[in-house]
Amino acid sequence: MTCGAANEKAESAGGRLMALDALRGFDMFWIVGAGAVVTALGKLNDTAFTRFLSAQLTHVQWEGFHFEDLIFPLFVFISGVSLVFSTGRSVEQLGRLKAALRLGRRCVLLFLLGVFYYGGLSGSWSEIRLLGVLQYIGLACFFGGAIFIALRRARAVAAAFAALLLGYWALMAWVPFPDVRLDKASLAEAEAKAGSSVPEKVLGGASGRVRGLYDEGHNLSNYVDYRFLPGRKINGAYESQPVLGIIGVVSACLLGALAGLWLRRPEVGDGRKVAGLAAAGAAGVALGVLWSLSFPIVKKLWSPSFVLVACGCSSLLLGAFYGVVDVWRKRRWCQPFVWVGMNSIVIYLAHNIVSFSKVAERLAGGDLRRLLDAHVAAGAGGVLLGVVELGLTFLLARFLYVRKVFVRL
Repeated sequence: MTCGAANEKAESAGGRLMALDALRGFDMFWIVGAGAVVTALGKLNDTAFTRFLSAQLTHVQWEGFHFEDLIFPLFVFISGVSLVFSTGRSVEQLGRLKAALRLGRRCVLLFLLGVFYYGGLSGSWSEIRLLGVLQYIGLACFFGGAIFIALRRARAVAAAFAALLLGYWALMAWVPFPDVRLDKASLAEAEAKAGSSVPEKVLGGASGRVRGLYDEGHNLSNYVDYRFLPGRKINGAYESQPVLGIIGVVSACLLGALAGLWLRRPEVGDGRKVAGLAAAGAAGVALGVLWSLSFPIVKKLWSPSFVLVACGCSSLLLGAFYGVVDVWRKRRWCQPFVWVGMNSIVIYLAHNIVSFSKVAERLAGGDLRRLLDAHVAAGAGGVLLGVVELGLTFLLARFLYVRKVFVRL
């Protein structure tokens, strides 16, 4: 699910960076059914440990960090790593302008696929969701890729990353916004007071202006969405992928690009590359936690502290996968992840269009599920459905892989 997602096909075929495909597939693994299996297992065997695992596979409502909150930024981080190889090669072969145009076409297509994923034009114009997961990845790849094409060198890219993250913090901390809370109840009260649901009129009735707040529905980012973002917003008045959050997601992509530049350095040994990724990851987590004392870790804002913690974890995972898969060359275990990772866009869209969960229900639901629940253990039927859904996903991914069908953007 990246701009230039097919570039790893050539890398893997040459025995290099199979870890990137495997890591992408591992990330997809949690999206396409592994989380459902773990949740079902928790119902089958309710212990403190399974409750902890189930909690980790749900998003934090606002402030905090669970494993589930890592899945999306890990994709963005991987996209940044991929950009170094795919876009870097394009610049060498085509020049900067043509490489930028090629990148732009890919990212526009990814953005449009995102609109299609969330319903496309099936409803009214006001129901179109403009900012979702795929759109965010497209924007991250476009702006992150443009910055990489323009700068190319690690120090310059790092400076751009720091400027973006610090600039985002400054906006959120210092720019004032109307003192209107955007939760459902408060917004309804404000609309009744204004006699209108038009954002300009509602905000015009605010009692004053505030700044430096990070509460849900009461911060600059949510205000910008409510006031300026058209279409359907997943949280009613604001988005989980907000307009200002684009700064954070592009920053995460640039951190991935820095990891990619580190992996491309021929003079650095494999052991140092693994150690460098691990050290950078640990430092990112530590800095993010420290920053959260003043700017909380909030995925729905893509806050600077969230970006650092999520990308720190992503760097640790990349280092582990790179060490095991490409340095030690222990690859048999990760082959199913590679199948999925090399066709992540197809798998992601297929789960929306085909609905593998419904297919699994037809194959292993009904009386069979009730039989397992009644005679094996309560929840056993749900575990079987989750396993069948995962199995269907891996079968499709293997079918495409064996036949060398790789979707390119």
